[in-house]
Amino acid sequence: MKMLASVLVGLVAVLHLYFLVLEMFLWTKPLGRKVFRTTEEFAEASKTLAANQGLYNGFLAAGLAWGLIDGQAPIKLFFLGCVVVAGLYGAATVGKKILYVQALPAALAIAAVLAS
Repeated sequence: MKMLASVLVGLVAVLHLYFLVLEMFLWTKPLGRKVFRTTEEFAEASKTLAANQGLYNGFLAAGLAWGLIDGQAPIKLFFLGCVVVAGLYGAATVGKKILYVQALPAALAIAAVLAS
């Protein structure tokens, strides 16, 4: 169970690194616009906000990596909890898909960490 928990925490960390890249570096590129379903004009006008959002996702990934390296459950649980809250907020304010892409993987990782 400990291995499964580590894999799930790692997966959530990698997802947030991917979000960082999408929001900080690909926001105005075709892939970023496709993923977030934005127009070229909107992407250009909001690229600074998206980069800031990407930076926060990077902090979440760093915290999860720290938890994996340190091995302490409280660190993992804190950052996974942050991800769940962000996912719930995103699902409520942006779109339900965020619930499945962000909050659900983190919730599963929390369950695995608690079970291990």
